[in-house]
Amino acid sequence: MTIQLTEKAIEMAKTALAETNGEEGNYLRISVNGGGCSGFKYGMSFSESTDELDHVTDYNGLKVVVDGFTATQIPGTVIDYEETLSGAGFKFNNPTAKRTCGCGSSFG
Repeated sequence: MTIQLTEKAIEMAKTALAETNGEEGNYLRISVNGGGCSGFKYGMSFSESTDELDHVTDYNGLKVVVDGFTATQIPGTVIDYEETLSGAGFKFNNPTAKRTCGCGSSFG
């Protein structure tokens, strides 16, 4: 899989996962689904299991799962965690996106 997570993104995802005490799963699932104002929408959730077609990568102890469709939509993407005056959250820097919305949560 050709996505990257920054150290800050890994740290924050591990913290969020630990806060669930494993009740929501042990994997961080990254997904792309139809929707948003630009055509596709990024998603992140915790998952208890993987599918045989999923790509699983270990990032310093954080197990990240990406399904086959998502892998084709976000190659080269860097996921970071940013804290700004207007809020904090994960940011997807997708070099293959032709257009993005103003809030950065969807792309085309």
